[in-house]
Amino acid sequence: MNTLLAIVIALLAIMVIVSLVRGIIAFLQTTKIDLEGGGANMEELQMRQNKAMFARIKYQAAAILVVAVLLAMNS
Repeated sequence: MNTLLAIVIALLAIMVIVSLVRGIIAFLQTTKIDLEGGGANMEELQMRQNKAMFARIKYQAAAILVVAVLLAMNS
């Protein structure tokens, strides 16, 4: 069971990193368009940035929950 939870934690950590990178890329694209004078898809990029960062928060919360379960099982 410990091995399974460790694998789940690793997968959640990878998902956190992926969503963080996606959010940063969307942020950089939004900043670039903003500096160039705006664009038609500015709202879409901001929504994509918000979704990626919210997903990061969800994955982090899930990872913390799994760590708490793992600690509770081993104590």
